[in-house]
Amino acid sequence: MPDSQPQQPHSSSSSGSSSSSGSSGSPGPSGQVGDPAALLLCGARLTDGRTVDVRLGGGRIEAVGTAGSLAVGGTRDCGMRVDLSGYLLLPAPAEPHAHGDTALSAEGDGPASYEPQDVQRRATEAALLQLGHGATALRAHVRVGDVQGLGALAAVLQARRSLRGLTELTAVAMPRLLTGVAGADGLAMLRDALKMGASVVGGCPDLDPDPTGYVEAVLEVASEHGCPVDLHTDAADPARLARIVAMAGGLRPGVTLGPCGGLGRLPAETGRRTADQLAAAGVTVVCLPQGGCGATDRRDTAPVRLLRAAGVRVAAGSGALRDISNPVGRGDPLEAAYLLSSRYGLRPEESYDAVSSSARAVMGLPEVRVEAGFPAELLALRGDRLAGALSLAYSRIVVHRGRVVARTSAVREYCNSAAAAELGLPRQGRGELS
Repeated sequence: MPDSQPQQPHSSSSSGSSSSSGSSGSPGPSGQVGDPAALLLCGARLTDGRTVDVRLGGGRIEAVGTAGSLAVGGTRDCGMRVDLSGYLLLPAPAEPHAHGDTALSAEGDGPASYEPQDVQRRATEAALLQLGHGATALRAHVRVGDVQGLGALAAVLQARRSLRGLTELTAVAMPRLLTGVAGADGLAMLRDALKMGASVVGGCPDLDPDPTGYVEAVLEVASEHGCPVDLHTDAADPARLARIVAMAGGLRPGVTLGPCGGLGRLPAETGRRTADQLAAAGVTVVCLPQGGCGATDRRDTAPVRLLRAAGVRVAAGSGALRDISNPVGRGDPLEAAYLLSSRYGLRPEESYDAVSSSARAVMGLPEVRVEAGFPAELLALRGDRLAGALSLAYSRIVVHRGRVVARTSAVREYCNSAAAAELGLPRQGRGELS
C-alpha cells in the first residue's frame, strides 16, 4: 500500500509536464505540508454531459455543483480557482506495471547502469513523466538479487521519498531465483526487500527452473508479511498457470498476474477455460497494450475481451518506458486506453476504467469518483467527450491530493486559411504563421 505523506514539493519538470506548487499548504515544523487550501475547479465537463464546479479541500472532493454555484472555500472565500472550461474531468489514471529501475535507459551505451544515483535519477524522471500524463500513482517492479543486490530497490525507494506530495510510488520486489541452492539467497533478499520498504511481493516464475516452487515461495513470503502479490508471467503454459491459480486463489490482499500475453496464443477453448479459472480465483490480470516489457520479439497482449467476459478484473499498464524492451515506450495510460479501444474493441468507458478505477483497485488504492467525499485524484483533459479525449488529448491538468501538480499544454498553429475561416473551424494559436 502507498505510504507517502505530502511534503513541500520541489519545482521540477519532465517532457512537457511541470509540477506546480498550486494550492499547497504551509510546511509544518517537520517540513511536511498540511492540508492544501481549498481549490475550485470551475466549469468542468463530466462524462455524463453535465458542466460543474468541483470544490476540493483536505485532499478530497468537498462538493460538486452546477457551474457557478460553488464558492472557493464554502462559507469562506479563500483558496484558488482553476478554469476548466473546455476540459473533461475524470478520475486520475494509475500505473500498475512500471519498471522504474530500467526506465529511460535505451539510449545508453551497453546495459542499463545499476549505479544507485543512475537508478534514482531514471526512476524519478520516469515517475514525473508519467505524472504529466496523468498517473498520480505508480507501481514499479524492481529487480533484487544478482549483481544489483538491493541497490536498485534502495534507489527507487529514495525516489519515492523525493516524490512525496507529487505522486505515489510503490515498489514490487522481483527476485530472479527462489528455488534450489541458488534460490536461497534470493529468498533471503526478498525478505530483506520487504523490510526495506517494498510493499508488494513479485517476480517472474517463468525464469526459475521450478516455476511452481517459485510461486509457492512468493505466496509464503506474502502471507508472512500480509503483502499483495504481483507476478510477471507470459502465461503461455495453461497447465502451469492452472497450478499458479490454484495456489493463489483466495489469497488476501490479492494476486495480480501480468502481462499474460501468452493467453492470446492459446487455443480458443483452452483460453476460455483458463479465463474461467482466473475469475473463480479472483486473480487480476494487468495487460500491456503498448507492448511487453520482456523479450522484444513478444508483443502479444492478453485477450482483454475474453477475460472481461469471464469476469476477470483487467487493468492496463504501460510496461517498458524507453528501455531496451521498448525503446519508444511512452508510459502514457491514455495511450494504453486508446489501444484497448482501437485495437481490441473495448468501449472508451471500459478502456479508461482499465487504466483508472481497475488500475487503482489492483494497487489497493481507494476508489475515485467525481463526487463529494472521494479522494481528489483527478485528470482534466482538453475535450468534451471521452472518445475524443482518448483520441487526441494533449492538454492535461493533473490533480493529486487536491493540488494541481502537473500541467501539459499543447498549442496547434496553422497558416492562415480562408477555407477554415469560411467554415468556422476551431483554431488555436498565439499568432499567425507566415
